[in-house]
Amino acid sequence: MDVKVRFGETDALGHINNTSYFMYMEETRLDFLQELGMEFSSENFSFILASTKCDFIRQGYFGQILEINTKVVKIGRTSITLNTDMVDKESGNMIAKGEATVVYFDVHKQKPAEIPEWFKTRVEADFHGT
Repeated sequence: MDVKVRFGETDALGHINNTSYFMYMEETRLDFLQELGMEFSSENFSFILASTKCDFIRQGYFGQILEINTKVVKIGRTSITLNTDMVDKESGNMIAKGEATVVYFDVHKQKPAEIPEWFKTRVEADFHGT
């Protein structure tokens, strides 16, 4: 997914604000999971964010186009860990790297649930395809 950095996503120095990277990661993470067939409008189950981090490698700026790629790096019984690379599309330079762990969650019981087999199969296919 490509993202063009908007003015409102930068700080007073014109750099991409650190919070913006987490928004980019969220957008690509949700798109990625939806492409694998996960619905986020379910009243019973959903993925919730358990952990996230971002390493800022180089400065990013207003108007820059970032190529953002997300991939599965770990599959657990109730969770999936994803890595996200944010690269300057023009130069190919790494701007930031992120990681997020999402937990499959039973909304009614308010606790983690086992990832459905149909979804795990799709995730594993993507995981082994990288």
